Amino acid sequence: MSPTRPPGSGSGRRRTHSAGTDDPRRRSGWLADGVRGRARKVDGVRPIGVGRGKLGVTTAGRFVRGMRFDRNPLRRATDRAESVVLILLAVLFLVGAPLSALAAGGAMHAVAQRAELAQRASHLPVMATIKTIGAPATGGNLTTEVDAQWTAPTGKLIDTDMAVAIGHTPGDKLKVYTTPDGRLTTPPMAESQVASLTELARVAGVAGLAVVVTLAGVVARWWLNRRRIAAWDADWRSTGPRWTTRA
Repeated sequence: MSPTRPPGSGSGRRRTHSAGTDDPRRRSGWLADGVRGRARKVDGVRPIGVGRGKLGVTTAGRFVRGMRFDRNPLRRATDRAESVVLILLAVLFLVGAPLSALAAGGAMHAVAQRAELAQRASHLPVMATIKTIGAPATGGNLTTEVDAQWTAPTGKLIDTDMAVAIGHTPGDKLKVYTTPDGRLTTPPMAESQVASLTELARVAGVAGLAVVVTLAGVVARWWLNRRRIAAWDADWRSTGPRWTTRA
């Protein structure tokens, strides 16, 4: 007598169910997207809690969590205070950078312009005449010593040696700058130099503000970390004995 099979066992082959109408996920109106790891709409139905307006999945939500302004119960007051300090320092730099550049540039421009006017009054141009030319300078220097003569602004005749570029001949005239008593000096400051100093001061003003803001952020974070660690220690002193098993 052959053994009988249990009712409903069929031919012994395992049945498989397709994700059709018998699939409970299909009946609920959604399927999990196995490729992208997120839920997707099926038959025009969006899963509950996966809407686009949900704060946890939007860019704004990620920003709020990153800035520690969410309702996470693990957030401490020091965490939110640190975020507020960082935001204030960023705003301070963004607002103060143009102002510091204008202030530093304006101050430097005023100083450089006064120096330019003072040099124009004291560094006077005169025409010098080359009398004799000496040997060219050694060491690859493209200058030569000459004996030149000019009349100082006071009317005094000046005769002295000076270095000029190679290529001049006796009798050539050169424009030089002297002090009111006839001594050689440098040309007065040009407008381009004033502009360069002004731009350099603007950059220095912004860089100085950045250093101040960075130092303020470091000090604030150091102080908040001390408060945070002190709060952790206080919490541990209150909860630690309840977790510790004593003999």
